[in-house]
Amino acid sequence: MDLLFSSTRNYSEKVTASQAILKGLSDDGGLFVPDRIPKLDVSVEELAKMSYQETAYTVMRQFLTDFTEDELKGCIEKAYDKKFDTEQIAPLVEAGGVHYLELFHGATIAFKDMALSILPHLLTTAAKKNQISNEIVILTATSGDTGKAALAGFADVKGTKIIVFYPKNGVSPIQEKQMITQKGENTYVVGIHGNFDQAQTGVKQMFSDKELAKELELEGYQFSSANSINIGRLVPQIVYYVYAYAKLFADGKIKKEEAIHVVVPTGNFGNILAAFYAKNMGIPIAKLICASNENKVLYDFFETGKYDKNREFVLTSSPSMDILISSNLERLIYWISGNDTKKNTELMKALAGQGVYEITPKMREALQDFYGNYASEQETAKAIKNLYEKTGYIIDPHTAVAKSVYEKYEAATNDQTKAIIASTASPFKFTRSVMNAIDKKYDAMEDFELVDELSRLGNVKVPNAIEEIRNAEILHDHLCEVDQMPQMVKKFLGMK
Repeated sequence: MDLLFSSTRNYSEKVTASQAILKGLSDDGGLFVPDRIPKLDVSVEELAKMSYQETAYTVMRQFLTDFTEDELKGCIEKAYDKKFDTEQIAPLVEAGGVHYLELFHGATIAFKDMALSILPHLLTTAAKKNQISNEIVILTATSGDTGKAALAGFADVKGTKIIVFYPKNGVSPIQEKQMITQKGENTYVVGIHGNFDQAQTGVKQMFSDKELAKELELEGYQFSSANSINIGRLVPQIVYYVYAYAKLFADGKIKKEEAIHVVVPTGNFGNILAAFYAKNMGIPIAKLICASNENKVLYDFFETGKYDKNREFVLTSSPSMDILISSNLERLIYWISGNDTKKNTELMKALAGQGVYEITPKMREALQDFYGNYASEQETAKAIKNLYEKTGYIIDPHTAVAKSVYEKYEAATNDQTKAIIASTASPFKFTRSVMNAIDKKYDAMEDFELVDELSRLGNVKVPNAIEEIRNAEILHDHLCEVDQMPQMVKKFLGMK
């Protein structure tokens, strides 16, 4: 039976998977969600024998039901290839009694590659299926990693253009250099004088601007999104949790049906939502541990049932989590409301208007699978230093936030259930923060000296993604105010 998708704000609007991927965001501003979460139809014994690519097909065919077997396998084959520096694609590494799911072996050394290496192929396939003749304009806001991963995925893909907005002073030097040196005739990068939430809100407003959509249509363009609001981003993320569980079983680390915890450093909520979907597909996940940095809006939400973005925006060493509006949380709110579009719309309007909403006691009861906590900057640095000194394994600040929060969970509960920590970025992406955490003496070094020192300390080869930007030419030097974002889009598209 075909799986259809509806908006979190209008249950009656039903679209196919390919249509949801093409649109990115529903016309009413809602996010597309599947009308049910399908159950895995293979055993863990079968999954344990599968490659990453085979696991991806097994999971994704259950959601993307209007893609043929050849179409979906073709997308998977093109995505998970030599761009990844390991055949495993997402290896598990044990360090200090915890398994780290390394999601940074793709072209841009961050977990966004796991979904953004396949999204361009899903999107162009979806366009053909739906007889779309317009050129697709990918419009994206980034807190650091999505931007480069999306740029790399869509660079020179026929029938597409990609425009990325990022907070000028809100990403790491390596993250920024990765973006502004991006090649590709169809790629555009703009720094904004503002933070990520402002960039993301600006992009969402353009998506819901009917007049702008008409202007684009006349010029032969239409918007789509590479942000995690696109269901074509979320579905591929489910795969690595299924794969990781099967690998633990295959390696004899867990027994059949033994539950595990999943710990995820969380900003926009897409990555942990994918784990929630994996759990609902049948993967035995006990607790979904949501780790926040000092922008602890999600921690406060899980503690109180109140989501309040009215607070100071903190720039931290884990910039991909410097977010006060976690867009994908809307999909969970919709779920725990019992798919009540009216209630969800009411809460989202309150967030847009007053910057705050509160869920009902009944909705809070549906969040029992989640545990939220946060790590301070000091605790994040301590987690990096302690793990390195004990094991020699070096993690990035986002992963360190997750490690610190997991330690708090263990201390509070004495729960000995085995855990996977989603390791969302290579430490090479945040060399200064990582090396300063290990020893303050490194602060005197230049960025690329730090890269080489990190390689020596961790006994790890410098990733290609870093080597290629060492002396790369800056190709994008555009800056704008938040309210100038639509004009920048029109300028890049050659519109008046």
